[in-house]
Amino acid sequence: MESLQRGSLFRLFWLFVFLLEVSSRDEEANGGAASEDRSSLLSFMAGIVSDPEHALDSWNASGIHVCHWSGITCRNLTRAVAKLDLSGRSLRGTISPALSGLSSLTILDLSKNYFQGQIPPEIGSLVGLTQLSLAWNLLQGKIPDRLGSLRRLVYIDLGNNRLSGDVPSEVFCNWSTSIQYIDLSNNSLSGKLPMRDGCELKELRYLLLWSNRFTGHVPPVLGNSSKLEWLDLESNFLGGDLPSDVLGKMTYLQYLYLSYNGFTSHDGNTNLRPFFDALANSSHLLELELGANELSGTIPANVGDLPKNLTQLHLAENHIHGSIPPQISNLANLTLLNLSSNLLNGTIPIEICQMEKLERVYLSNNTLSGELPLALGSLPHLGLLDLSRNQLSGPIPDTFANLSQLRRLFLYKNNLSGTIPPSLGKCVNLEILDLSSNQISGWIPGEVAGLRSLKLYLNLSSNFLQGPIPLELSKMDMVLAIDLSSNNLSGLIPSQLGSCIALECLNLSSNILEGHLPSSVGQLPYLQSLDVSYNHLAGALPTTLQASPTLQQLNVSFNDFRGNVSSKGAFSFLTEESFLGNPKLCGSVKDMRPCPRKKRGHVLILSILLSLVAMPLFCVFGYPALAVKARIRRQVSILHDEDRLGDEEARIDGFKGKQQYDLPKISYRQLVEATGGFGQSSLIGSGMFGQVYRGVLHDDTKIAVKVLDPLRADISGSFKRECQVLRRTRHRNLIRIITICSRPDFKALVLPLMPNGSLEGHLYGPRGGPSDGPLNLTQLVSILSDVAEGVAYLHHHSPVRVVHCDLKPSNILLDEDLTALVTDFGIARLVKTNDEQASNVNSSAYDSASCSSTDGLLCGSLGYIAPEYGMGKRASTQGDVFSFGVLVLEIVTGTRPTDVQFSGGSSLQEWIKSHYPHNLEPVIEQALARCLTSGVVQPDPAPSITAWRVVIVDLIELGLMCTQYNPSTRPTMSDVALEMGRLKQCLSSPSHIREGLVGNSHVSNDFAIGLSFSA
Repeated sequence: MESLQRGSLFRLFWLFVFLLEVSSRDEEANGGAASEDRSSLLSFMAGIVSDPEHALDSWNASGIHVCHWSGITCRNLTRAVAKLDLSGRSLRGTISPALSGLSSLTILDLSKNYFQGQIPPEIGSLVGLTQLSLAWNLLQGKIPDRLGSLRRLVYIDLGNNRLSGDVPSEVFCNWSTSIQYIDLSNNSLSGKLPMRDGCELKELRYLLLWSNRFTGHVPPVLGNSSKLEWLDLESNFLGGDLPSDVLGKMTYLQYLYLSYNGFTSHDGNTNLRPFFDALANSSHLLELELGANELSGTIPANVGDLPKNLTQLHLAENHIHGSIPPQISNLANLTLLNLSSNLLNGTIPIEICQMEKLERVYLSNNTLSGELPLALGSLPHLGLLDLSRNQLSGPIPDTFANLSQLRRLFLYKNNLSGTIPPSLGKCVNLEILDLSSNQISGWIPGEVAGLRSLKLYLNLSSNFLQGPIPLELSKMDMVLAIDLSSNNLSGLIPSQLGSCIALECLNLSSNILEGHLPSSVGQLPYLQSLDVSYNHLAGALPTTLQASPTLQQLNVSFNDFRGNVSSKGAFSFLTEESFLGNPKLCGSVKDMRPCPRKKRGHVLILSILLSLVAMPLFCVFGYPALAVKARIRRQVSILHDEDRLGDEEARIDGFKGKQQYDLPKISYRQLVEATGGFGQSSLIGSGMFGQVYRGVLHDDTKIAVKVLDPLRADISGSFKRECQVLRRTRHRNLIRIITICSRPDFKALVLPLMPNGSLEGHLYGPRGGPSDGPLNLTQLVSILSDVAEGVAYLHHHSPVRVVHCDLKPSNILLDEDLTALVTDFGIARLVKTNDEQASNVNSSAYDSASCSSTDGLLCGSLGYIAPEYGMGKRASTQGDVFSFGVLVLEIVTGTRPTDVQFSGGSSLQEWIKSHYPHNLEPVIEQALARCLTSGVVQPDPAPSITAWRVVIVDLIELGLMCTQYNPSTRPTMSDVALEMGRLKQCLSSPSHIREGLVGNSHVSNDFAIGLSFSA
């Protein structure tokens, strides 16, 4: 018995020794693996040339295990690196082959950065990878063959790079056992689709190859991917018959995009039936896009057999002929139907009106005939109806008044007759109405002319309309263009047209209008193009036209105008062609007949006598009247910002028929060349929605390119139209948009480059560098006054009301004269979160906020955000006032609102408030010290210092009033602008302060009502 016990103890002893040895070996192995992983990661970091978000700071820290580095996830037991995720960190550099040393890696995500160079073939040795994402970078070259060794891949995304060349079929086929997601979209890949016979991608669910240069047919072997849900081959050079046999096996398909290729229909491009039959079993299909191919034949009746879940059907820009089959109404869930730009004929089937979920209908540019179905007015969700460029006849149905959601109605270039139904005035959301080039007669109904919702254009040209121009037209204070040309309109041009304050283009030509051209038309603040030719107008041309700062095109030909026309002002760019057929006109315009000289001897004597009589009268009556008028004009000067506007950049080309508002065309390639490929050396800033790059175009124009980041928020589908809206919001203190560059994968605003940078650069200097130069108090007050004027215009006087949402020093740019221009105004309008609805540009959006704290967008930057936003309140003008107040206090104290001294729950404004009113002296002294060190003290410094002290106190009080907790107690930005203007004037005339201001509280009495702070 004792021997047995001794034997057991002996065995237990050796087992313990064995376990110790195994544990020691495992620790040694794990330590070696960690050492190798660390070495590989450090080699990878050596290839990073820029880390603006300091994502890799922890990688440099000593004593921190690699598993605790940013972006690293390790296995629990072995502590080997299993996941490297550095997506969206704005990293720049190259991808090091040393990553192949991470032998346990299963997930590698370097997407949404700025990596350049080629994909290292060594990544193919990471045989344990299940997910690989290098998307949204600047990678070039071919896809390495060795990536085919990644046999465990489930997900690969190489989209949105600059990859080129053929894709080896071995790469695809070696993934076939497990791969579910493949995205190679938006590159420059070429050759045939990389799938050979025997390549079975049986688990594939997503195949995205859009926007490349693939050629040839869709390979039949793709039909083995029966689990496909999303197939996107759009924008390639694929051809042959539509791949019916391939698609017929994909019963789970939801999204099929084949547009912008060269596909044809079956049986010699005559039969679409087999293709629709093949999709009948894809019961989950939601969207089908076949536009811009070479499809011919008719739309077969079995189009109604497509899956009932289908919401979008695109067949536009093909060669499809015949009639629209009534069976299409079986697609009861369709929200978008696009059959435009084909060869369709016959009538619009009444059955379409049974598709009650339709929101957008495009049937334009066909040869459809017959009358407009009355039942179209029964579509409750219809927002866009485009039936233009057909042969439709008959009247416009009264039932269209029931289309409460209708925003755009295009009926131009048809044979419509009858009158314009007054009931159209009930379409209160209508933004575009184009009835031009028809045979419509009668008067223009006042109900339609008074549609205040019209925001883009009204086109009734080339009809048989008669009667006067309705006075109700003046209610269209948001419309960009009005074209009533080529009708039989008579009577006077109403002076009330001057109320259409957003109007850029007005065409009243080829009518029988008479009387004078009202001076109010020339006073339209944004008018670019005016055509009143071929009428019976008479009298002198209004001087307001010549004084217009925006007018670019003018045609007053073939009327009865008279008088002297000078070549000054807006007329300096015009020639005689703008004035033809007016024999009583003369002047100095190019090629125009000069006016004859008059005998002036007796006139001179008479003028002297009159002046001797008039001078005393003027001194008694005229001068006081002028003084009163000047005072009134100063009080309402903010309503006339157009007098300070620069030349307008938006252009409208030939407003006839359906109009387009063209922007200067700058291509994506030009932007790439101008900015050096959006390289790090061109980066001058980054913000909430993207990065800003410096660039120089071929003509040496210096530009700033703001590239909107689709990774932080989805870019709105109405991007271009929204930019057009923002282009109308012009003021000398708002940055202007030169143009936009919009592609499916890239959206950017092109702005003028400001030579003096941002206010942030002058206050603190760019990151890691010195400031752009100190600014004295006079300059800072002038800048604040400019900012207040610009934001007041956005809030109160812009044709499109905008809430800025992000006022801060980096969003204030300075031109060569240190005039401040507010930038990023309305950028929040262009961005929406994933869960936001499709459009936020209805009429209410113009009068409310640009963003909301509940939208998932941060309405501002930390330190400048109004407190009510944190409670879910919508962004408002009061929120901008709060941000301006923080900006004022920041400039006074020279301290960022996020400075560490305000940590622990306090804020800049609360800190200032704790010193107000009796303990402000340290704050004032610090502000004065910065003024004294800026080197701008005058030879007699005492008056300047006195003036500065007074203004500094006023600024503190203004900042505290703007940052009051209750939004309703804050002043409006108009009041703020007036107060800043007063302070600016005070600094320019210090004696005014000494004579007219007493004590330390100098804010205007009417402005300071309700100001109450506890010490």
